[in-house]
Formats: sequence, C-alpha cells, structure tokens
Amino acid sequence: MKRRVVVTGISAISPIGNDAKTMWSNAKKGVNGIDFIKGFDTTNLPVKIGGEVRGVNFTEILDRKLVKRYDRFVQYGLVSTKEAVTDSGLNFETENTDRFGVYFGSGIGGLETIAAEEDKGQEKGFDRLSPFFIPGAIINIAAGQIAIDHGITGIVTATVTACASATNSIGEAFRAIRDGYLDGAIAGGSEASLIPLGMGGFYVMQALNKSNDPNNASMPFDKDRSGFVMGEGSGTLVLEEYERAVARGANIYAEIVGYGATCDASHVTAPDPEGTGAKKCMEMAVSDAGLELTDVDYINAHGTSTPMNDKTETLAIKRAFGEHAYNLNVSSTKSMTGHLLGASGAVEAIFALMATKEDVIPPTINTKELDELCDLNYTLGSSVKKEVKVAISNSLGFGGHNATIAFKKYRGE
Repeated sequence: MKRRVVVTGISAISPIGNDAKTMWSNAKKGVNGIDFIKGFDTTNLPVKIGGEVRGVNFTEILDRKLVKRYDRFVQYGLVSTKEAVTDSGLNFETENTDRFGVYFGSGIGGLETIAAEEDKGQEKGFDRLSPFFIPGAIINIAAGQIAIDHGITGIVTATVTACASATNSIGEAFRAIRDGYLDGAIAGGSEASLIPLGMGGFYVMQALNKSNDPNNASMPFDKDRSGFVMGEGSGTLVLEEYERAVARGANIYAEIVGYGATCDASHVTAPDPEGTGAKKCMEMAVSDAGLELTDVDYINAHGTSTPMNDKTETLAIKRAFGEHAYNLNVSSTKSMTGHLLGASGAVEAIFALMATKEDVIPPTINTKELDELCDLNYTLGSSVKKEVKVAISNSLGFGGHNATIAFKKYRGE
C-alpha cells in the first residue's frame, strides 16, 4: 500500500531571500532579485546582470574549515538544509537514521572551484593544487556533507539532470518514502555557477538574455524575451511519511502527491518542439497523484524566458490539459530569481507548495506583451488570491530531462 508523504521543513537561499519565509514574502510582492553583478568584474562580459545571493556570512553559520574547503554550491546547500531541518523540528540524534535519506543534486556543481584551481595550476604548477580541490568541487559532496552533518545513514545520492536536478531529487525522495524504503528524507538542490566561466559558457550558447536592464531581462512569455538570466542559490525540503509526522506533532506545509519524469530524446540543449516529453511528464505526475488534470489549479512553470522554452512549455501545457489549460493559473518565478539551474526546482517547489498553503499565486514580473504563441492564463505583474488545492512544478533540463512534482493542500486530515 502506498503511503502518504508530507513536507515538514523548508528553507532556501536565493536572490530574493535567504530563508523560505523571506523568499516567499518577496515572491508574493513581486520583488525583482536581478541586478548588476557585484561579486566579480563583468568588464569583459557582454551580460552584466544576474540573480546573486547577497547578505549571507557563511563563516557565522558553518564551520570555517568547511567554508574554506568547499565550493559555494556546497555551502549554499549546507545552510539551506541546516535551516530546513531546524524548521522541521526533527532531532536526528533520536531518530533511526537508517530510515532517512538525502537526495540532493546540482546541475554543474563546483564550477568556481574548478576554474580557480585551473588558474592556480597554470600559474604555479598542478602539483600545487589544493588537496581539497576534488572533494570540494564534485557534485555528490553536497549530499555527502549534509549526511555527515545530520548523521543520516540511509541512501545518500546526488541527482544530476541539469535544470531538472532538484525536482528529480525531490521526486525520487518522495517515491522512496511513499513505497516504504524510507520514513523521511532531505531533498533539494544547489547551484553557484554565477561566475565568469559560467556566464561566458551560457552566453556563447545563445542561452543568456541579451539585455542589461534588470527589469527587461527575465521576462518569461514576453514577445521580446531573449534568454534566461543566471541565478544562484539553494533550496531544501524535508519530506516525511504522513503518519509519523502527525504522531510527532510536526508542522505540515503540504502533501506531495505525484511525480513524473521523462526524456525528450530529441536534442542536447533544445526542447522537443512539440513538447511531447513535458506533456507526458505533467500527465504522469497528475496520474501518479490519483488526480484528474482538471484538479490542478496552478502550475509553477519552468518558464526560463528563452524563445524556445516558453512557447514549447506553453504548447505542452495546452496538449496535456486541453481546455482546462486556460482555467488554471501559470506563472514563472524565474522572472524574480533568475534561473538557478540545478537548484531551481527546489526553490520553485517551495513556491508551489506555499501556493497551496496560503492560496496565493506568485506572479510573473517584467512581462509586458505576450508572445502570440504564449496565450495561457499567466499571472502577470502581481500575485493573485485564489484557492489552490493542487499545484504542480515543472523543471526541464538540457539533455531532454523533464520532471514534474505535484503538491496538494494539507487540511489537517
């Protein structure tokens, strides 16, 4: 028998807030977290704006040795997880940690560390690299260090599916708990690739926005959109089996009820122009939840602000939901945060589940004139009060990866 799974802890580090409460409050207000980059010199870069994390002193939160040894993507993940666990009220010193897991991914991982160590090797010799270079940069170390910090001895794994990484992580954790392999899990993703190498790489692919106006750059579904805005950050959800969460008196944010995952098998970087994989993915998540497509009230879209993604995702939604596609609300919170790559799905999962908790649709900002192929009920400009019984969150990644998770309002029963 399949078990119910609920979310009992959340936290995030993002361009619009360094904890879940602040981030959600700013999302509802339509705060733009995109600005001119201050963390490094952008003189030689054509794009000079991004969604930076600001105002976090990691040495006040983490052990100084960890801050020195680990890439920022690991630091982001450790901080958001520490706060999510505190939010959940779990005490792993008294839990059976064999029954808990960690599913925590990243799209790129320690790019900043890799770039810095390459420069050092070229300048001083490759025998002078830091002994912490490899463990400080590889993607699975975020999950591994999270497990070490909290003493978790069940499965600990790192999903790497580009921009779908965090959503796949949450979905796989959900399945493991629902099917009885675990009683709880820490799930999410982290990314810190907002550096010159990362910016340059995406720019030459023609994936980045071409505007340096923060209010006219991340503009999903707009006819003048030119590409995504790079962001950075981390998001963590604590998932638990429903009955044990209720028994310990946990605060329950929402129930996670469905998960879908597909692959386009079409192109390395471009989505399938017919949106077939994304369509199947949404249908799969809703079916997995035991719901009807007409039960969905809100979609937190992948909504990258790239010419290809937005029209393709819109088509996929129309193909999946039919006439109901025009009744439900759709928004892209990347308009506020930028694109957090492998962390985006975790941050956006928090937006989706909070929509069910508070009956608020967060907005898409910056969008002024819709593309004629983007003709859905997008929530533009400001948030909307509306009952949200079911919300889904989409993540689509290079390689053709598609992932969708479904949340249901928790009513205390």
